[in-house]
Amino acid sequence: MRSLALLLFAPALVAQAPSVDQLLAKNFEAKGGLAKIKALKSVKMAGRIMQGPMEIAITGIQARGAFRMEVSVQGMTQITAFDGKAGWKIDPFQGYGGGKNAEAFTADEMKAAEVQADLDGPLVDYAAKGHKVEYMGKDTIEGAPAHKLKLTLKNGDVQTYFLDADSFLEVKQTSKRKVREQEVEAETFYGDFREVAGVLMPFAIEQGMPGMPQRSKIIIDKIEPNVALDPASLKMPAPAPAPATAAPAPK
Repeated sequence: MRSLALLLFAPALVAQAPSVDQLLAKNFEAKGGLAKIKALKSVKMAGRIMQGPMEIAITGIQARGAFRMEVSVQGMTQITAFDGKAGWKIDPFQGYGGGKNAEAFTADEMKAAEVQADLDGPLVDYAAKGHKVEYMGKDTIEGAPAHKLKLTLKNGDVQTYFLDADSFLEVKQTSKRKVREQEVEAETFYGDFREVAGVLMPFAIEQGMPGMPQRSKIIIDKIEPNVALDPASLKMPAPAPAPATAAPAPK
């Protein structure tokens, strides 16, 4: 009888794990609420990437379904742009001598751009977007407990979000995606949350590879909400004209 009683009452002794939607509801509320998140039309940001002694300037505007980003260092600027249907880049740091003309995104870059252009983030309305989210239990991030959510994107890539168990804000994100048939892993840490148009956003970000102590530090100096993104800035520039060749000297 004693063992039967334990079986009957055991479920009451086990704490019920929170559901995905319960955790996401707390995450959205912690940021300011879904209404304020969805009210944002765009965000314009300016900041710096710190890589050792090098400081790299970054600026950009992300709207709903589109973005333009610029990364500048030592007088050269890398530009990436996406209008919701097509994307392009100018990458002066690519290969020997770099590239001065705009190039269309590769298939892998297009896949990443479609995710990046989601202003709300893939966790908002994840099911309607074709994504899947699973609760993976608790973990510890830099000494603090966090809830772990595995997001499988519609395109097959996987992202894992770690929500602080007290604030329910994202403190870490890991990602796995295929680039040229190779799996690439990365991890991102978030901090210094500040309010922008009623929505909490991270102003301190660190990125690196799992298991590696070196991380790039991103310091956001300014975020402006609802700044118009000029459609003309998203159009792919025409190739620069080839330099004129001098006519051969008469003999």
